[in-house]
Amino acid sequence: MDSLPLVGRVGEGSSPNMPEPSMQIDLIETFLDLMETRSFNRTAERLNITQSTVSHRVKALEAQFNRKLFTRNKGGTAPTASGLRFLDHAKALQHQWHEATRAVENAGAYERSMRLGIQHDLAETLAGRWLSAVRADLPNTSIYMEADYSIQMNRDLAAGDLDLAILYTPHYLPDLHYERIGEMNYMLVSTQARTVADIRPETYIQAVYSPAFDRAHRLALPHLSAAPLAAGQNIAIIDLLKTLGGATYVTTASAALLQVDGIAFPVEDAAPIPQAVYAAASIRTRHAHQHQRIIGVMADLLARS
Repeated sequence: MDSLPLVGRVGEGSSPNMPEPSMQIDLIETFLDLMETRSFNRTAERLNITQSTVSHRVKALEAQFNRKLFTRNKGGTAPTASGLRFLDHAKALQHQWHEATRAVENAGAYERSMRLGIQHDLAETLAGRWLSAVRADLPNTSIYMEADYSIQMNRDLAAGDLDLAILYTPHYLPDLHYERIGEMNYMLVSTQARTVADIRPETYIQAVYSPAFDRAHRLALPHLSAAPLAAGQNIAIIDLLKTLGGATYVTTASAALLQVDGIAFPVEDAAPIPQAVYAAASIRTRHAHQHQRIIGVMADLLARS
């Protein structure tokens, strides 16, 4: 990616009035928000600033390029050709700024810091073993972990708020790299029914763990794919099952615990539904040693689960 002359020093082709780096990131993030909202008013609300500040920041950015980035008329706000060409560069600059900020803020006894995201259901059973192995392998790296849904982790990766994520649904964004590293299996359990034919649709709790899982579920059990109750997180579904009874899909680890506790039992003629698991990281860092070690640990855990 070609570099853009947003940061410079006086005497090297830059203006002595060029904004400081901290101001420049404000310009870039305002630009990116406006590309989403296409509304100066809406961007002002989302960034908690005045509309005049939004206009000032856009004008300052346009002055650096000597190009119009947006046009405004009665139909609203639209990016120009220059604005569209700057979009990918702006995203990359935002990502680099967040990476640099975290690296400096977290500097201390550790040589590196990592911000990791992990799918809720994976965190429930694998987070402890995952981070324990990672800490043993990378003792000079400080780690922050956040459990979330795929859609938010994809956004956080693109914005530079996460360094790496283990998720169910890749969005294949331009600056991100995805690789399949294993799968998580879900089993159909019931508090009463022993076969699929015995499950009553009105007591069925539909699990929607991901779009791919939902498609597989609809193919396997079309008559149970319009249940009156649905949820997308294993721990929440287990609580619903314990409270309401019925049948639902849970992780194989949860199915075993429910059976041991005498709460629910596997439905004998229902096949497990596999859910693919992906590792996601920036294209620039996907080959970094610490990234590969962190991903490798999770791949090993999935293979054994």
